[in-house]
Amino acid sequence: MDSLTHFKGRKIVIATKHGKENVIAPHLTKDLGLYCFVTDQLDTDLLGTFSGEVDRTDSPVETARKKCQLAMDLTSVDLAIASEGSFGPHPSIPFIPAHEEFLLLIDKKNNWEFLVRKLETKTNYRQITLTSIDMLTDFLHQAKFPSHGLIVKKQADDSADCVKGIRDKQVLHQTVEYFFSRFGQCTVETDMRAMHNMTRMDVLDLMTASLIQQINSTCPTCQTPGFSLKEKERGLPCSLCGNPTRTVKADIYACQACTYTEHRPPGHAMEKEDPMYCDICNP
Repeated sequence: MDSLTHFKGRKIVIATKHGKENVIAPHLTKDLGLYCFVTDQLDTDLLGTFSGEVDRTDSPVETARKKCQLAMDLTSVDLAIASEGSFGPHPSIPFIPAHEEFLLLIDKKNNWEFLVRKLETKTNYRQITLTSIDMLTDFLHQAKFPSHGLIVKKQADDSADCVKGIRDKQVLHQTVEYFFSRFGQCTVETDMRAMHNMTRMDVLDLMTASLIQQINSTCPTCQTPGFSLKEKERGLPCSLCGNPTRTVKADIYACQACTYTEHRPPGHAMEKEDPMYCDICNP
């Protein structure tokens, strides 16, 4: 039984108020036969905003899950999809901004969840504190303005005065000068909401395709959709002393419905690790 059998003709609510349906819906319609819609009753900003007015209190995955649950409650359907993104310094590459996105589809009818994650360095995420309009020139190029939106506020950690979605240079200059006249400075940052950030939309487009691929991967035992990588087993042996290292030894694929798992070779295809990465040989 293929995945289309489970989904074709069903309704799915895309839990967004920021235009993400423009890249998510075409995949779900074409590849799964779903009828996609959004609801204007859903305010996802209540769960957190990039500009800081509302702090996100849950993890990205739990926030995406809450978006799905709220959307399903509001629309009385049993299928929902939502994404949640985070932006900041890359966790392992110094001085590089990063975009981490999670895309979650919940099928309440079958009690299934499908989740994909992407950590991406391709992002325009930037922020600058201005005391002069001349400081904007290099920043605007890096922020991909005006194809990508900007936010102006009094200072980085104060969203009480905040203007979002600026895509016009004249409006930007007028807004900055207004903040200068009131506060003597301002902070300009990239607007990371999807409808003002095509770089993020491109990531969501690719992630939706990956999600479809995951759904179409069925369990060899029970044929449940979504047979996918769930965890990584570390402990690749050191080539010198033979002790386990922190390097991944196997990728573990698992079914969410039954207990079937598979250990598969990891992407690096190494059988031994270099002693320089061994905590015994190189403590």
